Amino acid sequence: MKNRLGKKSFRCGKSRLLLLLLLLLAIVLKAPATSFAARPLVTDDTGTVGKGKTQIELGTEWFSWKDTVEDVRVKETGTEASGVFTYGLSESVDLVAGFPYVWGKAKENGETVFSDDGLNDISLEAKWRFFEKNGFGLALKPGITFPTGDYEKGFGTGRVTYGLTFIATKELEPFAFHFNAGYTRNENKVDERKDLWSASLAAAYEAIKGLNIVGDIGFERNADPTVKTAPAFALVGLNYAINDHVMLDAGYKFGLNKCEIDHGIIAGVTFNF
Repeated sequence: MKNRLGKKSFRCGKSRLLLLLLLLLAIVLKAPATSFAARPLVTDDTGTVGKGKTQIELGTEWFSWKDTVEDVRVKETGTEASGVFTYGLSESVDLVAGFPYVWGKAKENGETVFSDDGLNDISLEAKWRFFEKNGFGLALKPGITFPTGDYEKGFGTGRVTYGLTFIATKELEPFAFHFNAGYTRNENKVDERKDLWSASLAAAYEAIKGLNIVGDIGFERNADPTVKTAPAFALVGLNYAINDHVMLDAGYKFGLNKCEIDHGIIAGVTFNF
């Protein structure tokens, strides 16, 4: 979410992200074939929906963050509702459109200084799985965002942005592992950094048929040019496939440093047809 609630000009705490990344990477490299990451994970997978098929993901995240900055008690809360629509152009290529809507509030010393809601920037992406063998897959996901949000109110960047994500997936039943590395050219009118890099790792464990326990960790270069520490997060959750067409999900996301939200509750539903 790119709005004033996500832009934090303060001293960020030290992160435990590197240790967690190395630990999960070691597990991935030892994994001796592809299941999908799916909601509520942030990290994407190399799976595609199939030629002529459609997937609709509807989700909500409730988040909060608080800190004391120069003797001012700051608290931010908000909700983001999103719809992600995927269509299979071929067996290995998907077209993906995302529509986020945000409600946000910020308080300083108990007094509300920001309270608004609005449509954020709409995204359009294409996922291309260019390699798949023995349960190991590789994909590229280029994408752009359109300045549909009102950047003057803090929603969106005010310009078209673009980027590319590299995706790798490895499965060792009942486990699956996913890695993302991305770059975003963050063109904007809100004085943010223009070159942003990100990386994340996720794992999923199928506890029983249709029920997956998932975990996710990642970071992105801070968009605030005055802050060097990258916002870093971790997430735990689960998803359950009721049948071949409907899946429910829930998760808990938390920050690994003060540049990220303190707490986030995620819930959603995915339809395939």
